[in-house]
Amino acid sequence: MAEKRTRDPRDENTVFIGGKPFMNYVTGVVMQFTTKGAKEVIIRARGKFIARAVDVAEVATKRFLKEQNIEVKDIKINSEEFENKEGRKVNVSTIDITLTKK
Repeated sequence: MAEKRTRDPRDENTVFIGGKPFMNYVTGVVMQFTTKGAKEVIIRARGKFIARAVDVAEVATKRFLKEQNIEVKDIKINSEEFENKEGRKVNVSTIDITLTKK
């Protein structure tokens, strides 16, 4: 039987950055603040998608949410260790950018 994971309530307001088109993520962030009324949104990325996460945060706050008074509250960087396909342990960098309503 599979272990049932409890969802972290913060995951509701988290946008995970990956390989989808850039504007999908910007739209996701904007929707969290506008239609869902979130007070805080976390943009989370790892590895090669970190630069994209920074771009999403900048475009969302400076172009689409300019009148909403959204600002970067916190930036956390870390690294995660995992096993790759060859069985070697590798580290991958991670970033969490927390945006908040002033």
